[in-house]
Amino acid sequence: MKLFWLAALLTLGCPAQPSSTRKYAKSGDRYLMVLREGDDAFAQLRQLAIDEKIQGATFEGFGFGHAKFGYFDQQKKAYDEREVRDVEIASLRGSIAWQSGAPSLHAHAVATDRGFAAQGGHLLGLQVGKGSLEVEVTPQALPLERARDEELGANVLVLPR
Repeated sequence: MKLFWLAALLTLGCPAQPSSTRKYAKSGDRYLMVLREGDDAFAQLRQLAIDEKIQGATFEGFGFGHAKFGYFDQQKKAYDEREVRDVEIASLRGSIAWQSGAPSLHAHAVATDRGFAAQGGHLLGLQVGKGSLEVEVTPQALPLERARDEELGANVLVLPR
């Protein structure tokens, strides 16, 4: 696994991969994903869950991108959004569950800018910027489901019975 991460780091200065190139590989019970400039990280994670029939997973990663963050306003029951571009994703963590027959992501991240200022919170979207984004996906033994909590006004993870 250490060789994979070394190889992924060395690709930072390489030209973008053709879109037909495979974006992930299985490593033991996990998946290692390397996304390149322009890739939609959320779409790639959802597609991985569909293709590999992953019933639930957690993921973590780091790299470069353009992030859309949201802060959930409890009174409005909606996200206040902020987009940041050309940042380093210093930490990305999340889960993949299923809702209404489709993969549903919940992610949080910390992004730093050129001045080393950090911003973060709930991640609504992430497009890979210059360089790459490395993500490790760990499937869970139990299927995960997300459901709408009307009182909260948000989707929440439902623990299996």
